[in-house]
Amino acid sequence: MARPTMEDVAARAGVSRALVSLVMRGSPRVSDLRRAAVLKAAEELGYSPHAMARSLASRTSHVLGVMVSDLHNAFFAEVVDGLDEVARERGFDLIVNTGGRRPARERRALASLLSFRPAGLALLSPVVPSADIARAAAQAPVVLVARSSRLSTVDTVNDDGGLGIRLAVDHLVSLGHRRIAHLDGGEGARRRGYLAAVDAHGLAPRVVGSEYTDEAGARAVRELLADPPTAIVSCNDFNAFGAISALEEAGLRVPRDVSVVGYDNTSLAALRHVSLTTVDQPRNEFGRLAAEALLQRVRGERQEPVRHLLRPSLVVRATTAPPRE
Repeated sequence: MARPTMEDVAARAGVSRALVSLVMRGSPRVSDLRRAAVLKAAEELGYSPHAMARSLASRTSHVLGVMVSDLHNAFFAEVVDGLDEVARERGFDLIVNTGGRRPARERRALASLLSFRPAGLALLSPVVPSADIARAAAQAPVVLVARSSRLSTVDTVNDDGGLGIRLAVDHLVSLGHRRIAHLDGGEGARRRGYLAAVDAHGLAPRVVGSEYTDEAGARAVRELLADPPTAIVSCNDFNAFGAISALEEAGLRVPRDVSVVGYDNTSLAALRHVSLTTVDQPRNEFGRLAAEALLQRVRGERQEPVRHLLRPSLVVRATTAPPRE
């Protein structure tokens, strides 16, 4: 069946199309009796106004665009939960897509979101250059989650990654570990935190380049197998899952032979058969703060940027233990 139109609603309610348009825009210039008749006709026909067309007609948007770095990572799903909670409270809807952590794909994803003329954009750990972000911010308010920025037109929500990694290293040192490797995802604050922590404890650094996926974690561990460390600090939980898998494939047991610490404290880390020691980031709060920052810009409440920096904490579970003699 054809999608019902505004004309169909007008015919069913016995009013003009212009009056139906006023009702759908929430205009106060319509009597309660006629408003009720239009809404009843719309419900009977299963009519709902096209969100993009409504935005174009009213020159206002109640849509927030969200670009997620990795759809497979539960961290981002939990951030989107927080965004969605605030958006719904304020009468906004979300449009979500991904660029798969590839700059060219992220540019296309950004262009796609902007084509909907959103009220604002939340970019979750994007990898595109700052110039692309600045161009997007010239068209709609932008907030970055899990990425820093110096742009005055862009707000940011991050945790203190350097502190988080230091908490992980301090924990491992307290257990007696002296050979601690870091699987680096490319996030500068976490790498700097690791280097500062091992230096403070008088340990030799051992950094292996990696990415925020389980496959990358497994590849990085295979580089370490010739001389395995007694402990590994991964760049995130999924990287840690891959590291654990590769260690076990090599006949090494976690944590008896090698301790492993993740980062993010995703829901998967808490599963009983995983029980990953990890650094906790308040993912839902990230999303809520990001949405609030966007809506402040949308409402014209401020122009100066906000820089939220949240404090991480360590969650100790079953993947860390004292090293074997």
